[in-house]
Amino acid sequence: MKKLIVLGLAGLLSMPVVSMAQKRTTKKSTTSAQRAQQNAAAAAAAEKARQEELARQQEMQKQAEMMQARMDSSLAAPASARPIPPSDVMFKKTVWRAVDLREKQNNPMFSNGKQITKLITEAVKRGELQAYRSDTLNTPITAQEMFTNMTPNETGGGLTEAEKAAGFDTPAAAEDDGWGTPAPKKKATTPAKGKAGATPAPAVAVTTGNELLPNELYKLEIKEDVIFDKKRSRLYHDIQAITLVMPAKYNSLGFEKPIASFKYSDLARVFRAHPDEALWFNAQNDAQHKNLADAFDLWLFSSYITKVSNVNDARLEEQYGAGKKGLLAAQQAMEELIEFEYSLWSY
Repeated sequence: MKKLIVLGLAGLLSMPVVSMAQKRTTKKSTTSAQRAQQNAAAAAAAEKARQEELARQQEMQKQAEMMQARMDSSLAAPASARPIPPSDVMFKKTVWRAVDLREKQNNPMFSNGKQITKLITEAVKRGELQAYRSDTLNTPITAQEMFTNMTPNETGGGLTEAEKAAGFDTPAAAEDDGWGTPAPKKKATTPAKGKAGATPAPAVAVTTGNELLPNELYKLEIKEDVIFDKKRSRLYHDIQAITLVMPAKYNSLGFEKPIASFKYSDLARVFRAHPDEALWFNAQNDAQHKNLADAFDLWLFSSYITKVSNVNDARLEEQYGAGKKGLLAAQQAMEELIEFEYSLWSY
């Protein structure tokens, strides 16, 4: 009897011990499985991030190569959309014309939402159009430099150098309390290197948001060669370059400032590639809207001469004076070109 009691007590005492051991083993195996799943998920996420970063670098490299190829192509291309062989040129005079897009005759290429300046700036932002520093078309510039030139200078009320040094021009944080709380510092990240060992430049320009709007860029300057082609016996206005100009009222210095120049051959290519955006609006007939390239070929715009090639490279207002004198000089220069063409013929 005592033996049975002892065996029963031993069995009862051994039951909890076996149960606890089983629980520890089950919990340990469950924890190991969860840890393995977490490690596998982390490894998969890291691999996915690595693949995405590699794809991003490859895309940036591809875009950089395309931009470089486009720049090389633009540099090699002639400025004229229809170049005339030098052997056929009997007479040539370089003329600069100012175009005010606010004029009634120029409104068709400055319609709401389809401004020519909007088309040009967006093409530069996409990396589709190469900008140049001046109308000599010798020095290409980046899109970022062009948009920097498009940003008006600070006028009265701007920050002084001491205020900028104190950090008042630092962007406000998201939780700004209205008293100039500085933005939190971002951790420095090491740029990933591409195939060539350097980070390629992004294809899209980084803008600050302070650039002039398309409807505020209403000044253009056209550089053209007035050429008499002896083979065809006619006078051509061969456009070489178009320059975006910042109006004087947006420049704190009080004068017009060139922003960037573009080869007309590049612009004509962009106009043809985007017929819906490059629209010369026909107010009389919606079925007869024209492409901007055709509008320039047909001379469907108003302009006045500001400069004719001369030994001092001086503008008409510098030679004859500003205001009414400059306008009269521009009218006289235009009439002299017309008179020269008429004098080539005898009846």
